[in-house]
Amino acid sequence: MRPVIALLLGLSLFVGACDKRAAAPEQAAAEGDGTVPDVAAPTNTATPAAAAAKVDRSHKGEAMPAYQFQDGAGKPVTLADFRGKPALVNLWATWCAPCVHEMPTLDALAAREKASLQVVTVSQDMEPDKVQPFLTTRKLANLIAYRDADLKFSTGMSVSLPTTILYDASGKEVWRVTGGMDWAGADAAKLIDEAKG
Repeated sequence: MRPVIALLLGLSLFVGACDKRAAAPEQAAAEGDGTVPDVAAPTNTATPAAAAAKVDRSHKGEAMPAYQFQDGAGKPVTLADFRGKPALVNLWATWCAPCVHEMPTLDALAAREKASLQVVTVSQDMEPDKVQPFLTTRKLANLIAYRDADLKFSTGMSVSLPTTILYDASGKEVWRVTGGMDWAGADAAKLIDEAKG
């Protein structure tokens, strides 16, 4: 009974933060410019969509969690499998509008930075069979359908969706961003450079 209660509590954490269904493409295109204010330095000039994204460095230096999840073929993996170069881990779901909006920018980032950065998008969908069709339909060819149907990441880390965490090559957290953003833009590039320095 306790695992069920924990799961329900965890669901309420990220469903509350991402309670919108995917927006229509014309609506999504009108949302924000991808500017990401730092948690320590909020700004009043950000658009409503951009104001939702916050950079949090309070977990800097923490090790990657050891949660097991599945790759596109259903093989078990952990984040430790990605050590050796920086990894950008994005926690998302097919039903989360800000998640859906930022996926093409994550795909573009994965294509552009494949030699120096691993983009690991871990779905928090409880129906994992929806993930690969979602990526295929939207032609997100540079993203792998990693799945965490047990919601270990979102409940274990107490995060809302989308949350994106940058780990350096040794597996230590650099920062995390809660909320959607343009991962192919200049602001994201500056943040990602922090793991390369």
